[in-house]
Amino acid sequence: MELKRVVVTGIGAITPLGNSAEETWQKMLDGVSGAGPITRFDTSLFKTKFACEVKDFKPADFGIDRKEARKMDIYCQYALASAIQGIKDCGIDLDKANKDRIGVVYGVGIGGMNTFEEEVCNWNQTGSTLGPKFSPFFIPKMIADICTGHISIMYGFHGPNFITSSACASSSNALAEAFNLIRLGKADMIVSGGSESAILPSGVGGFNAMHALSTRNDDPQGASRPFSASRDGFVMAEGSACLILEELEHAKARGAKIYAEMAGAGMSADAHHLTATHPEGLGAMLVMKNALEDAEMQPEDIDYINVHGTSTPVGDISEAKAIKNLFGEHAYKLNISSTKSMTGHLLGAAGAIEAMASVLAVQNDIVPPTINHDDEDRDEEIDYNMNFTFNTAQKRTVRAAMSNTFGFGGHNACVIFKKYTE
Repeated sequence: MELKRVVVTGIGAITPLGNSAEETWQKMLDGVSGAGPITRFDTSLFKTKFACEVKDFKPADFGIDRKEARKMDIYCQYALASAIQGIKDCGIDLDKANKDRIGVVYGVGIGGMNTFEEEVCNWNQTGSTLGPKFSPFFIPKMIADICTGHISIMYGFHGPNFITSSACASSSNALAEAFNLIRLGKADMIVSGGSESAILPSGVGGFNAMHALSTRNDDPQGASRPFSASRDGFVMAEGSACLILEELEHAKARGAKIYAEMAGAGMSADAHHLTATHPEGLGAMLVMKNALEDAEMQPEDIDYINVHGTSTPVGDISEAKAIKNLFGEHAYKLNISSTKSMTGHLLGAAGAIEAMASVLAVQNDIVPPTINHDDEDRDEEIDYNMNFTFNTAQKRTVRAAMSNTFGFGGHNACVIFKKYTE
């Protein structure tokens, strides 16, 4: 069976850097941090008092009915807004489209955590006297898969519809699933991406208990500093991103603009630890190798890697080792960057926003930077002869870009995009 080719024809984003793909991308190129003091709750008793929050988000700005928005957790509102943008950007005439062959696949690591916390806190306050009293929308707002349901209902898409949930690898796995559905002929188009919103007491408190978050409270914008010696944990973030993946001939038949071609995807497991990456990056090396094999590409074909790069002490070292060991001498010819230094860590949505950045790097021949690095702040376990694109975006030909995401539980996912040619 000959596999079909898959291209990216639309993008959308709600991120700490902006409520569109265009604004987010420009802020990335400018090296802007989305971090600041948490506004959602009182952080006086928390170790970490900052995060990368989405700003000035109003569902109505994206055509989401106010009454319908009240039935959605904030993560779901973000997902729907990113999908609305992506579908509009791809320019498809939905009146002529075969909606039986258009699906929705998103990655969500946690889901309706805000709804869960709110409802359970309300129960703790009133349950002993009033008995069980929960909103009838509690369950449909909370469950992680409901965002793809809302998107399909809004547009009448009858194709494959589900989420993937693999912690911080969730939306890269979603893109991989969407990619495979299309190239196997199961769909013509998939609205794919990821969404997450966990900046709330249980989210921040839970990650603080694990010592996973940065506590650089005096310098929130400088807190996410991947590959620097003074890194002390990741910066919590929220938001959503959407990529419209489409079968090539279907896209060409309707005259769609094409951002890039999706070339391959890989998956692996560390099988090492519940939360820590393998210290030698064995799972990371395997997932990149698997993605290259799937794309029928060689290491030398990659020009840019958007790394997982969370700014954690162990994770950054293991990923740098994996790249060096897999790519050999070509590792020194790559551009490497962590856009998490600007967006923070979007958890289940990280893969989608970083895939979008990879697509735009391929399209525009420019690599966004890894900000917050000082040349004096060097980790002796990291080889700085590799180009981590510190502090300033760099122009170069980007024939192909790879995006890595790794999740708690040892889940690894990698996707590859390349320039589209006939």
